[in-house]
Amino acid sequence: MKKSMLIVLMLLMVLPFAFAAGGQEVKADTAKQDVTEIVYWQYFYETKKDLMDKLIVMFEERNPDIKVTQQTFPYENYNTKVASSVPSGQGPNVINLFYGWLPLYIDSGYLQPLPESVFPNARIEQEFFPLVEAAKFDGKYYALPTAVRSLALFWNKDLFKAAGLDPEVPPTTMDEMVAFAKKIAKTDKSGNYLQAGMSLELRGQMHHVVREVLIRQFGGTPYNADSSKVTYNSQAGYDALKWFTDLETVHKVGIPQYMTDDVTAFSAGKMGITIDGSFRLGNFNKLKDTLHYGVAELPEMNGVKSNFASFWANGITSTTQGKQLEASIKFLEFLTSDEVMAMWLPAIGELPAKKALALKDEFKNDPTYGPFIRGLEYAQATKFLDENAQRMVWINAYDEVVLNGKSPKQAVDQAAAEEQKVIDAYYAK
Repeated sequence: MKKSMLIVLMLLMVLPFAFAAGGQEVKADTAKQDVTEIVYWQYFYETKKDLMDKLIVMFEERNPDIKVTQQTFPYENYNTKVASSVPSGQGPNVINLFYGWLPLYIDSGYLQPLPESVFPNARIEQEFFPLVEAAKFDGKYYALPTAVRSLALFWNKDLFKAAGLDPEVPPTTMDEMVAFAKKIAKTDKSGNYLQAGMSLELRGQMHHVVREVLIRQFGGTPYNADSSKVTYNSQAGYDALKWFTDLETVHKVGIPQYMTDDVTAFSAGKMGITIDGSFRLGNFNKLKDTLHYGVAELPEMNGVKSNFASFWANGITSTTQGKQLEASIKFLEFLTSDEVMAMWLPAIGELPAKKALALKDEFKNDPTYGPFIRGLEYAQATKFLDENAQRMVWINAYDEVVLNGKSPKQAVDQAAAEEQKVIDAYYAK
């Protein structure tokens, strides 16, 4: 009897605590339900993924009612994954896209315009570099970048020295660049390259160099003011392609796809000069014990400086609504803040998208970042409508001259006709 009474007393003592614990559990579940979860997508690039993980922790600490999950995918499969997921609402809420893909994503209904109450056009155009207007369609912005890119010249100091060139003095004109590259290039008796003087990789950044640098340096423009008409089927366009194809056929400084691509060749110390974006700094810096390089602004020609600028931008998918939309807007505000842009530069090598931040003396005069930042001041962002198709017209034009024996004029006229079809097809929609 005493034992039974003892058990009853113990139960009476424990039960209130059990009910209290149960109450706490219910409250915890309720709190959990108040947390809005959103998903962020970007293609896999190790330094970007790692930094974004840190940024998400910072954001969640300041916004405990929001949880952000980052997912990454191989670059080659990225667009396919988006196309299969976003329409069904199974994809991300906030997505990172190359600006040249935006027209296709907007036309496909994958993105929604950014709310002007939070991202007013006037403020965007006052704070950001003008090139971000490439993300504006029908008067509305659909995405904004954390960082932007321009091009610069990388040179291998060891190869310069071996060729009898001053390893601390890069070329400042296009003619000098060709002369230096000729001294660096080496071939065997059969004409196979043992070492390339410079990059000719149109599949990489060189199609931008032809379009936005060389054509302008020869006195032309690639497109009309609203990018609705090709204008490089002109003497400037013919001169630009001839100058570029002469690098292989006349000056013999290299070939496209040498050692598979320019990044591989330069990283291996087998290419004297390459032109690439600031995002490449992270890759090259990992090789600092074996790769000794410098960075300079792109060489000028005919007294003209020109550059190409680009960016990856973050947008909000069209299926994101309600609390997820509110959370996504907050996350996008965070990603486009000065604080995040300042962190992005040293970690990734991409430049702040806001003018006032990027043009600070500490960045503008930096020996590594400075050439890219100074290049932004005279850079153009091609308003791509189908970036892959518009890249291919220049790859094909090069092959028509070098492999098929067409004149630069014939190849450029053909390229212009093909690209105009791409542009017309877009505006016909």
